[in-house]
Amino acid sequence: MLTARLRKFLTGSTSKVSTAQVRFWLSLSLTFAAIYSLLALREAFSSEYVVQDDARQHVFWMQRFIDPELFPNDLIADYFQSVAPAGYSTLYHLAAFLGINPLTFNKFLPLAIGLVTTAYCFGVCLEMLPIPAAGFVAALLLNQNLWVEDDLASATPRAFVYLLFLAFLYYLLRRSLLRCLVAIALIGLFYPQCIFLSAGVLILQLVKWENGQLRLTQDKRDYRFCFAGLGVIILVMLPFALTSSEFGPVISVAQARQLPEFAPDGRSEFFQESFADFWFSGERSGMFPKSLFTPVTLCTGLLLPVLLKFPSQFPLGQQVRSSVLVLPQLLLVSVGMFFAAHALLFKLHLPSRYTSYSFRLIVILASAIALSLIVDAVLGWASSPTQSPLPQRQFIALTTTALIGATLILYPSFIKSFPMTAYEVGEVPELYEFFQQQPKDSLIASLASEVDNIPTFTQRSILVGREYAIPYHLGYYRQFRQRVSDLIRAQYSPDWAEVQTFIQKYGIDFWLLDQNAFTPDYLANNEWLQPFEPAIGEALARVKQGTIPVVSRVIDDCLVTKTQNLVVLETACLQSKR
Repeated sequence: MLTARLRKFLTGSTSKVSTAQVRFWLSLSLTFAAIYSLLALREAFSSEYVVQDDARQHVFWMQRFIDPELFPNDLIADYFQSVAPAGYSTLYHLAAFLGINPLTFNKFLPLAIGLVTTAYCFGVCLEMLPIPAAGFVAALLLNQNLWVEDDLASATPRAFVYLLFLAFLYYLLRRSLLRCLVAIALIGLFYPQCIFLSAGVLILQLVKWENGQLRLTQDKRDYRFCFAGLGVIILVMLPFALTSSEFGPVISVAQARQLPEFAPDGRSEFFQESFADFWFSGERSGMFPKSLFTPVTLCTGLLLPVLLKFPSQFPLGQQVRSSVLVLPQLLLVSVGMFFAAHALLFKLHLPSRYTSYSFRLIVILASAIALSLIVDAVLGWASSPTQSPLPQRQFIALTTTALIGATLILYPSFIKSFPMTAYEVGEVPELYEFFQQQPKDSLIASLASEVDNIPTFTQRSILVGREYAIPYHLGYYRQFRQRVSDLIRAQYSPDWAEVQTFIQKYGIDFWLLDQNAFTPDYLANNEWLQPFEPAIGEALARVKQGTIPVVSRVIDDCLVTKTQNLVVLETACLQSKR
């Protein structure tokens, strides 16, 4: 009977799972992971000047590993180097030591991360339900969810969260102590926030639900894992506790409320006007990530608790192991850390970081198990000799199974931007080539959006740029904010003395201007400059009044290169003007 054979192939419910089945479904999982990654890789090398959006923050400074003379005394480079997790920066440093440019390494890394993450996801699912096809579904859903966001493509610290946390869960469920401890240490070295989730899961292993009551476990291995894991966590986190950042302190809630950057539509939008947005859907403050149920098949994960209550209708549920309880444990820990992060805002960084990744893993694994139970039940119903008529049931079961399979596999075809990479393509190569030829200690001042690409594509320092306006550490952001205000005032000043004082104060070598910069619309519509009051308001008022900034008068005299709507002025020329 076709449905019976298909049921055996998919769920293995009529025979013992073989090694060949595991290899087949794992290979298929890795194949899809590779396909998605290769689609992204093709985009990464589609042009000479391509960089992932967040890599412009977290990777550009690593070019120092190739040439230590780059970015000398650079506030922005020094800051992002200081906040880079040790494991993350060490990995890139190792690649640079082997002769691989950090920006090139950044493009290939998602492929490696994706494949290893897929293998761990497959393994974790099998620890909960020993059905290889279920592991494939979990891996497929994970990869689709990974590529509807740019986390993996960024190859920044957040790209390692799923890999390392799944590794932790896998070794915890398999009771492999040493490897579990290594995974915990790596979590702390790559994405420290998630180490608190590991601690919570370890502690909850000591509590068991027996006979309707919570009791402490009698299994000595649980205590061994918990105390050894907590010891590693303390060792990893101790340097964070004992070392003070040169760019501290972390911004307080009261200070953040005073900054427009944290207001709705701000650069680091946090404080939402709506209660629901703030607590539930806010990108930084909310509990639920927007892509939690993408693909939509992840909604089936909500059915798992219900399906497990009806073992006669869903017999495969009897094979679900007790290790599945780690999912509600992780849910409980995540919610607890979410509220702790709100209570200690911003000392534990952003609250959403404690639920966005873990909630996705919970839903993905639950959905894979639930879908397996549903497919098995449908095929079992069609194969049952007690039901009739048999041909009609087989048709319904096969059609249902085919629809589920097609939906799982073909879903990315219906997503407009899949895979999501957030790669930025540099569109002014002539500008990049010009700055590459300038001295390594050159400093470029600009309010133009193109300045965000300059450090990555030219390896030259900039004074400010929207991409680098990160306000969480006051020691950094106070200086950054002052720089932006000073640049706005100087660029729109009618006074040569003010312009020349600004150039001398910061040691500016080149001034990059958008040719539309001296129009009211340019200032009024430039969202990232709006928070920098009163400088932006004063500049806009001057432009509307017809006051001519002195910088705009000497564009032809001091021009050193021009491309598209951008011009570059040499500040040595500006200094000679009166």
